[in-house]
Amino acid sequence: MSKMSIDAPRDATALRRRALSGPAMGARWSATFFAAGDVDEAALTCRLQSAVEKVEQQMSTFRPDSDLERLNAAPIGAWRPLPRELMHVLATALEIGRLSGGAFDIGVGDLVRAWGFGGVPGPDGGHIAALAGRPSFEPPKTLQLDPAGCRARRLVPLRLDLAGIAKGFGVDELAREMRAAGPSSFLVGIDGEMRAEGLKPDGRPWTVAHERPSVRERDILGVLELSGAAVATSGNYRHRVEVAGRVLSHTMDPARGAPLENDLSAVTVLGETCMAADAWATALLVRGASEGPALARRLGLAALFVRTDGTMEGTGPLAVPPEPAGERI
Repeated sequence: MSKMSIDAPRDATALRRRALSGPAMGARWSATFFAAGDVDEAALTCRLQSAVEKVEQQMSTFRPDSDLERLNAAPIGAWRPLPRELMHVLATALEIGRLSGGAFDIGVGDLVRAWGFGGVPGPDGGHIAALAGRPSFEPPKTLQLDPAGCRARRLVPLRLDLAGIAKGFGVDELAREMRAAGPSSFLVGIDGEMRAEGLKPDGRPWTVAHERPSVRERDILGVLELSGAAVATSGNYRHRVEVAGRVLSHTMDPARGAPLENDLSAVTVLGETCMAADAWATALLVRGASEGPALARRLGLAALFVRTDGTMEGTGPLAVPPEPAGERI
């Protein structure tokens, strides 16, 4: 979310920089790589666009006919067949939910809609009040997965929402398609969630700018170098809603059943997959400036926490903050 490619080749005589993009999940996907000779950019663009379209068709909450929404609409207790990709994302989401102590919760779909973040008018005070006594999301009491049969069923009327993990999975799918198409070195992303493979022609890692969490302006906080890794950021400064003079984040706090209000502005996570980095960025943001870093250290996660007062704390490789942009651009 909040990062951009800032790379340019130093020697473009043998390899030429290629940049492709298209619409994805209410934002844009991008792919940057270097190649010599002719490249069928139209065919590769179509291949990458089809990959993100497949993810949307399976996991979007904005498409009534998506596989996720069909699961949400199925009768309670009824098994629903699922594509293997959606099954994989659901299983990963449940595991990260367990490891995060419930901070990552895909059962907040009704809360997202009630507070006006699900593509419907809001906030809806009556709907919010009605959700006060909603059951907590406690798999397998609320959601059961049958990986062998590639099916799932809801056991309580909770709406599932994969907004905190589907975009990261989409980036991983872009990377998979790029590898299958031939390039072994590339940078792909959706709305700033990024994944890099290999090195640039000059032998350096790919670099992405890390944005300063600010509502009023877009500024670079520092620069991250990536190779064989993914990065994702979750923050409270982009998608917001105003309620009674208070500006609230789109991220839900499962414990309170309301938009998140704590002492963090943003969390950035490095990981082997963008799907995991995406989900953990949300989970650590929800855990806050005290519990978040402690959890990241316990699990060996590389994370950077930006507090609301502007101070930062990092864990793992991000214990040292990103280099200032001026030193690397």
